[in-house]
Amino acid sequence: MALSLQDIIPHLNAEIHGNISSKEIDLVSIDSRSMQNNEHTLFFALSGPNYDAHSYIYELIERGVRNFVVHYIPANVELKANFFVVSDTKLALQKFAEYYRNLFSFPVIGITGSNGKTIVKEWLNFLLSPDFNIIRSPKSYNSQIGVPLSVIATNEMHNLGIFEAGISTVGEMNALQKIIKPTIGLLTNIGSAHDEGFDNIGEKIKEKLQLFKDVDVLIYHKNRTIEQFLPSIGIQITSLGTKRRTFNWSFKDKEADVFISKNSVLDKTLLKIDYKKQSFEVKVPFLDDASVENAIQCLMVLLHFGYNFETIENRMNLLYPVEMRLKVKNGINNTTIIDDSYSSDFQSLKIALDFLESQNQHKKKTLILSDIFQSGLSNEELYARVSQLVISNKINRVIGIGETISQYKSKFVNCTTFNSTADFISAFEDLTFENETLLVKGARSFEFEKIVVLLEEKTHETVLEINLNAISHNLSFYKSKLKPSTKLMVMVKAFGYGSGGFEIAKLLEHLQVDYLGVAFADEGISLKISGIKTPIMVLNPENTSFRAIIQFQLEPEIYCMKGLNAFLKITEEKKLKNYPVHIKIDTGMHRLGFEEEDLPLLIETLKNTPSIEVKSVLSHLATSDDLENHDFATQQIALFERLSRQIMDELQINPIRHILNTSGISNFGESQYDMVRLGIGLYGISNDEKEQKYLENVGTLKSVISQIRTIEKNESVGYGRKFVAIQSMKIATIPIGYADGISRLWGNEIGYVMINNQKAPILGSICMDMLMVDCSGINCTEGDKVIVFGENPSVKEIAKKTHTIPYEILTSISQRVKRIFYRE
Repeated sequence: MALSLQDIIPHLNAEIHGNISSKEIDLVSIDSRSMQNNEHTLFFALSGPNYDAHSYIYELIERGVRNFVVHYIPANVELKANFFVVSDTKLALQKFAEYYRNLFSFPVIGITGSNGKTIVKEWLNFLLSPDFNIIRSPKSYNSQIGVPLSVIATNEMHNLGIFEAGISTVGEMNALQKIIKPTIGLLTNIGSAHDEGFDNIGEKIKEKLQLFKDVDVLIYHKNRTIEQFLPSIGIQITSLGTKRRTFNWSFKDKEADVFISKNSVLDKTLLKIDYKKQSFEVKVPFLDDASVENAIQCLMVLLHFGYNFETIENRMNLLYPVEMRLKVKNGINNTTIIDDSYSSDFQSLKIALDFLESQNQHKKKTLILSDIFQSGLSNEELYARVSQLVISNKINRVIGIGETISQYKSKFVNCTTFNSTADFISAFEDLTFENETLLVKGARSFEFEKIVVLLEEKTHETVLEINLNAISHNLSFYKSKLKPSTKLMVMVKAFGYGSGGFEIAKLLEHLQVDYLGVAFADEGISLKISGIKTPIMVLNPENTSFRAIIQFQLEPEIYCMKGLNAFLKITEEKKLKNYPVHIKIDTGMHRLGFEEEDLPLLIETLKNTPSIEVKSVLSHLATSDDLENHDFATQQIALFERLSRQIMDELQINPIRHILNTSGISNFGESQYDMVRLGIGLYGISNDEKEQKYLENVGTLKSVISQIRTIEKNESVGYGRKFVAIQSMKIATIPIGYADGISRLWGNEIGYVMINNQKAPILGSICMDMLMVDCSGINCTEGDKVIVFGENPSVKEIAKKTHTIPYEILTSISQRVKRIFYRE
């Protein structure tokens, strides 16, 4: 992109404040945290109920950004940059993308549906890239914001677009249709995802079909329900050769344009294709129905483009599982690995570098990068731009792998190159990797997964996968319940509720929460040592930890006179001024806190203590999740109001007040005060079943099958012969047990795991390091993945059946279980 402001501004319908003469834009940004923002950036200041990018404009100006699309101009910056004032910055971004899309006239494939959009898009890119220079949505950028950003990445060298569009309610697709403006439509399927945004399935179908109202051809799985809505977008079911037509396929209806039959052959599916009175066969390397259907959608596009049967057969046989996630893993020698080893294009590199910054755990940063494909740029310009990204993101070292990037080694400072992955592996012993963050990013053909294996810390095969997108989603959900002025503390105590303390804290800092909360000083110290700068409150400090709390600039909760006096003694000894503390009031929990009779002495002591400052006054609800005890909670809130007001009035201070936890946010929203404390809700757990459906699962505990054996009638399984077979059966051993945090109460056929989407009951007693399951009737082999908990079984289900609470299930997972953090 290289556009002048004079060309852009007319399409924004903006009021201009500043000088736009001879200004050129080559980057559009909505993320104030991106290190790629510069003087050639056009920044759209998006805002919502609980965020406002206008707040970061001053900081962006300090970093060189000079052009902003805004809803209003913040104070004290009006003369420091160019501002284009619009009524709605999101709409302005969409209008800009619509204008930019109209600068190009090549074919564009628009994909929508309930599932499979991203996989189909990536497979189409793989299948068509030998013949086209493709611009496509990076990752799963298919939203009202993601689609404009995807389209804006187009350049003059591209000659085919593949964009996906996702919606969650009515009225959204019209804007995406104008931005993508597809000439070829592809409908993957209509499932249950986002059903809550529509009154019925018909409304959902009509909304999704809006993407295709101007396409030349619509490709879809032949379906009467879909077809009854096609006239609403001006498409008739027509024969081949008609200008605006449908192109459909079916397993059952021989009247479809393409009729398909299928059979399983070992680990592949054999498809027999009947098309235009001809037949041919294609093998795809999948057995599951979803992957086979996604592959057929791609095959239909190849047929539409007129590929010969031999080419289709050869390319379809090479399809592969799509990895859509950026993963964070522990590496050798105190390194952190960001694994993005399955794609290498310019847009996804920019996204990966932003992710690197959000999860950067070390001062030193290394980029391991393969040749970049399909940029639409000359190699000279491409690697010049990559070099600028490296500089902007303060990458300390680049390791380039590939013949092309090796030719442009001179464009990078501190760069080592290898012609192939094999050459890198051969030299691995002579390379040094320690105390650094490593972004591993390569095209699939370079097989960078082999590099990740070398770099990854070796642990056993049970892992807890943490979905960072889900954490961001859940945070946004609870923020949507807050008043704009309400601050947010997020709890990361107990190793981030079992999910991983530092990694979660780093993400929350990137998302700019106001406070982090830990239980004990050592948790906070660990975060500070790791580089967390967000204020950290220690909720249960021991007196012996006060000196360390001060040393690492943590903020203690003070809950009794003994603790207050001990802390004051140290602050006065160190001659500190206004050190922040948080005063805890007991309003009925009777765990920690000053009671009403303690207040006179507390207030008198605080009146004469310049060494500390009361940063906040807080309490804790005992029954916020139990509406049967609603009256008790309201009594606590009333008492908190009275006692906190007494402290404020007598000390003439205005501290932050907070009493609500996760359930309190949902059930007592009128009592948000100045701040709330979000705990288990961030990790996808709610006590309200209606609310639960709006949260996303954060943690998935996975393992593998170590061994499969057959036992006969009357043979037993496990310690104590707690299970005895009544018939011949197949059992699988899974390498996870109570030392990993799996309660023994979950054994003896009460609990189960999921193997290939089927329930496998746990047999006998759970052992320290293993458990055994019944896998009779399940098509599985040794090495297959096992879901211990996640979507199914859920943590809530396990907690209910083992007579405990989700907190205990989550926090019990041993730290010997490797955590893998990923972003979709």
